[in-house]
Amino acid sequence: MEGLDLGEPLRSEPGEDPYPTVMNRAAVAEIVAIDPDLVVAKGDLTASGEGQEWAEFEALYRSAFGDRLLVTPGNHDKPAGGSALPALPEVQAVELAGVTVAVLDTARPGRPGGSLSEEQATWLDDLAGSSRLPVLVFGHHPPGGEDIDRLFGPASAGANALDAEGTARLVEVVARRRSIAGYFAGHTHRNKLRRLGPTGPFPWVEVACVKDFPGSWAEYRVYEDAVEQVHHRISCDPAALRWSERCRALFGGLYPSYAWGGEGDRCFEMPLAGGVRGPGG
Repeated sequence: MEGLDLGEPLRSEPGEDPYPTVMNRAAVAEIVAIDPDLVVAKGDLTASGEGQEWAEFEALYRSAFGDRLLVTPGNHDKPAGGSALPALPEVQAVELAGVTVAVLDTARPGRPGGSLSEEQATWLDDLAGSSRLPVLVFGHHPPGGEDIDRLFGPASAGANALDAEGTARLVEVVARRRSIAGYFAGHTHRNKLRRLGPTGPFPWVEVACVKDFPGSWAEYRVYEDAVEQVHHRISCDPAALRWSERCRALFGGLYPSYAWGGEGDRCFEMPLAGGVRGPGG
C-alpha cells in the first residue's frame, strides 16, 4: 500500500502453482464435498477483469457446479477501462427448498466502493414482499455504517462499502420487509457480523476471502425455523493451509486480528419463524 512500509510482499514460491489457484482449487474441493444446492460467488472473481482470469475462474467453479453456480461481479471485475467478463445480471433470484436466494450486483465500473440503484432496491422490495419463503440476500459490498467509518475512517468508508445512497436504499428495504433474513457480503476480507440501528437484530454479514488468511468460505444450512452460517477455513489441502498461514504476516502481522473475527462473527444462527426475524411482509 502506497506510503506504508509493511514488509516484503508475499509471493508463491518458485515452482508452486499461483496462490489464487491453490486456494480456490481447495475451496472448490471442500464445497463439492458438501454437495450444496447452490453456490454463490460474491464478486472479485478476477484480479482485473481480464479474459484469461475469467476463464480460469470458470474452469475451476463452473466445471464443478454448472447451473448451481450464481456469480455477481466485484470491484476488481469492473475496472474503469472495461471488463472481459460477460454481461452479468444486476439482480438474480433462485427459489430453493425453504428459502429464496437473491443476488445483487453492487459493483460500479472504476469504483472500489459499491452502490445499489433505485431499480435494484425496488426489485428486492417486490421480491421480498411477494416471496412465500424467507429471503437471503447476497452482494459484493457491505453497507456503510459506524463500524466501517471507525475502521477505515470516514473519508475512505465509501471505498470499503456501499455508498450512502445505496446503503440507505438497502437498509430501508430490509427494515420494511421482515421476510429478508440476512444480507451477506465480501469485499472487506474479514469475518464480521454487524447490526445497524434501523434494522435492529438483523444480521449484516461479511465473510473473509478465499485467497489469504484465514482462507474462508461460508456454508448456509436452512432449517424450518432458522438459517445457520457455518464458517469453513480451507484446510483439505496442505499447500492451501501453508499459504494462508504465511498470510498471517500481512499488514505487519496485524492481519489475523482484522480478518479472523470472533467466533460469533463466523458461526451463528438466524431465526426465521418465532424468532427475532420471521417470514412475511
